[in-house]
Amino acid sequence: MRLEADVLIPVYRPGNRLEILLEQLHTQTCPARKIILMNTGKQYFPPGLEGKYEDVEIHHLRKEEFDHGGTRDRGIRLSKADVVICMTQDALPADAHLIENLLKPFSDPQVWATYGRQLPAKDCREVERYTRSFNYPEESRIKGAADLGTLGIKTFFCSNVCAAWRRDRYLELGGFEKKTIFNEDMILAGHLIRKGGLIAYCADAKVIHSHNYSALQQFHRNFDLAVSQTMHPEIFGGIRSESEGIRLVKMSMKHCLQIGKPWLCFQVLSQSAGKYLGYKLGQRYGQLPRKMILWCTMNPTFWQEERR
Repeated sequence: MRLEADVLIPVYRPGNRLEILLEQLHTQTCPARKIILMNTGKQYFPPGLEGKYEDVEIHHLRKEEFDHGGTRDRGIRLSKADVVICMTQDALPADAHLIENLLKPFSDPQVWATYGRQLPAKDCREVERYTRSFNYPEESRIKGAADLGTLGIKTFFCSNVCAAWRRDRYLELGGFEKKTIFNEDMILAGHLIRKGGLIAYCADAKVIHSHNYSALQQFHRNFDLAVSQTMHPEIFGGIRSESEGIRLVKMSMKHCLQIGKPWLCFQVLSQSAGKYLGYKLGQRYGQLPRKMILWCTMNPTFWQEERR
């Protein structure tokens, strides 16, 4: 029996890229049953998209209602499909087989989630381009609890930029955290692995998605990442996480030398320093003064909610 899938996309101040995404989703070899848009700020939503597609369901939220986990959870609970594919508004399918290839591994009932390969956009810088190839290799892989010894924290990696979740198992696990600073996908993936489920990385399910973050932006992002992991010791406690980061730094610098651009090593080092410092401070957020936390985070709204 072929599984039915809905696509869920949180939306905020969308540009024409959202319309391109919707058009591409409608040309898939395995079309979605429904596309659910969770839009923050009705005043920012393009009026031309309202009612344009019969299969696109739009839900408008106030800005204070948005949460990385809670908003996605609400969207998934609106779905009746077998599988819900989470995407972001800035990720574009690389071809017409994205949904088809994300669904294939679900033929194994032990696979509870799948995620796709993120390819760099044309404007992606060289260092980030290499990082994409490191984090999203050409070979597909199925991950489970048995891989924790070799993969460490990467066992739990599953990105909602493009990830599919078996809806019945999602509901059994309790869904995404309703209030989370960030990293709702990896938190749920950790629960999934701990409960005996499998996650499939689908290298043939490809999206175009990349960012040219500065070292400071990497700092903020990794601060929030570490906060999310520190808040969930039941998942991340005792799991090695830094060795893979060190390997990425070494491999990135080697790549810069191999392509004859040794000056890019300085960019690797500055980006890595931003990531490392942000991560280390995030692990110790409980010891930091509030003003410092608000400077370090990229999600100050979360901390306002925490205070209440």
